[in-house]
Amino acid sequence: VQLQASGGGSVQSGGSLRLSCDVPGRASTPYHMAWFRQAPGKEREFVAGITSGGDKVRYSDSVKGRFTISRDIAKNTAYLRMSGLKPEDTAVYYCAATQAQTTVVMTIWTWYDYWGPGTLVTVSS
Repeated sequence: VQLQASGGGSVQSGGSLRLSCDVPGRASTPYHMAWFRQAPGKEREFVAGITSGGDKVRYSDSVKGRFTISRDIAKNTAYLRMSGLKPEDTAVYYCAATQAQTTVVMTIWTWYDYWGPGTLVTVSS
């Protein structure tokens, strides 16, 4: 399954962007979804995640209070609303999905089976 992400771009510090991630096709088991990011020279890090039913969300400390993850279960689409963007948010953002049998939001990237190609977010000061 190849996820389809969109919405990246360039903004000034304090600006906002919304990323979208679609899971194509139908699945018998719903997907948990998450966003990760990777800045140049840094490891991939967890940003936000949401369970398949949308009942649980989790954020990294660095984005808590500024980013909001949500999903449209009927469309199998997840969104990441990013506000109050800072230059340190500059990175390639990846959406990820898994059908793992879990009731919690997983924060380790190796636990996700499906990935989008990445979308670049650049925040200038």
